[in-house]
Amino acid sequence: MQPRIIPEKGVILGDYLIIADLHIGFEEALVKGGKYVPRLLGEVINQVISMGERYRVDKLIINGDLKHSFIPERREFIEISTFLESILKEFSEIIVVKGNHDTGINWIRKFGVEVVESVEVMGWTIVHGHKECDCERVIIGHEHPAIRLRDEVGATVKVPAFLRRENIVVLPAFSPWAYGNDLTLNEPISPILKNADITQLEVLIPVESEVLSFGKFGELIEALKGLSPL
Repeated sequence: MQPRIIPEKGVILGDYLIIADLHIGFEEALVKGGKYVPRLLGEVINQVISMGERYRVDKLIINGDLKHSFIPERREFIEISTFLESILKEFSEIIVVKGNHDTGINWIRKFGVEVVESVEVMGWTIVHGHKECDCERVIIGHEHPAIRLRDEVGATVKVPAFLRRENIVVLPAFSPWAYGNDLTLNEPISPILKNADITQLEVLIPVESEVLSFGKFGELIEALKGLSPL
């Protein structure tokens, strides 16, 4: 079975909704750096619950980086607790796959949440993607893939993207604050993606209520070069 890609920046695989890179606590990190942005935890909670209801799934996998700070923060502890207490009303099973930001995360097991390094679902390995994985079929996060699109007059917009091939799915970051790694300019950061031929991955852009295919990454880059210099 191929994962079903949905416009809310997640995938459905069997009975599971899979999302990645929530980075709860990111706003607090900005505040400590002297910057203020609105806290969007309530919006994130509502989005996750709404996805469960819309797609009629009651199992959730968070594929890494549930939290943001590498050093545990009191505010982050409160926000993660609020998040889990809220979504447990909608989901009967929650699995958190550890990401590189998820230091000191084992305490969330008190909510009945399973914390793992990876998990297998219907022949797919769900792993965050910050480490190498000898997997036949894999779903990863970590990369925060984004594509900078250009038109014929040079206007640009950077949008989150899925990347897909028959044996790999790369999830965009679920966090509303994730800037995304612009792969039209930058090399992949995930060792899994570095070992893949990125030019052959299909680029899928979530737009409102649908997901649009922009073809293979290599072909898209060539098309963008024809419009304006990269």
